[in-house]
Amino acid sequence: MAVTRFSIRENKMAGKNKLENKNSKLKTVKLHTFAPYALLFALFVCTLLLTGCVETTESEKIKTPQVDKFTKAPAEEKKLKLLKAIERRFENPDAHFELGQLYRGEGLLVSAEYHYNTALRFDPVHRDAQAAMVKMLAESGETAKAKLLADTYMREVSNSAAGSCRLASAFQKQGLDEYTLACCQQALRLEPDSAEGHKLIGYYYLSKNDKVRAREYLSRSFELKPNQPDVALTLGQLGVEIKIPQKIETNPNIPEKSVE
Repeated sequence: MAVTRFSIRENKMAGKNKLENKNSKLKTVKLHTFAPYALLFALFVCTLLLTGCVETTESEKIKTPQVDKFTKAPAEEKKLKLLKAIERRFENPDAHFELGQLYRGEGLLVSAEYHYNTALRFDPVHRDAQAAMVKMLAESGETAKAKLLADTYMREVSNSAAGSCRLASAFQKQGLDEYTLACCQQALRLEPDSAEGHKLIGYYYLSKNDKVRAREYLSRSFELKPNQPDVALTLGQLGVEIKIPQKIETNPNIPEKSVE
């Protein structure tokens, strides 16, 4: 009977061991079952954290092309407007000139030359287009052709102080200093009391930092034509005291005395 009891006790212990093994296996199975979900959850949390960290950088990356588009947009919009203007009226010299300027800025010299020539075909005295043609030749290294063309245009206005001033102004816009000065001097030879001629040559010397000559010519221009706010401002900056003549106000209710 003792042996029998002993075997029963052993069976009971064996049963307990089996149950414990089963429970441990169940726990292990449960852990293995939930492990992929826990891993996915961890990855999800990491993704959220990383997204929050790089949010500013990504937004900056998104904004960068928008800035580029913003800077490029005006030129492209202007080009479209000019093309539409030419489509509406092909004989538009100003539109052709402006379009030529855009193409030259993009390095498309063939297209630029075409539109400059088209502008001059419809307006042979389009001074801005003339100066732009000279500038384009000079930039391309064809200085001899540029000088020949500039001399041709200057001869066209050799009998007109106003025409010489307009051509000088066009040369000045293109940064062609040599031809600007030559045109200004030609204008003053034709009309020594030209306020515009003195003004242009004064600003030419100012661009060269020759303030003494700039003061001299600008003062003379203002003396000849006092109604020039830009000249008055420049002279003030150069230390010249400016006295702007004031208009004498008359009372409309008081009749003027008749001169006998």
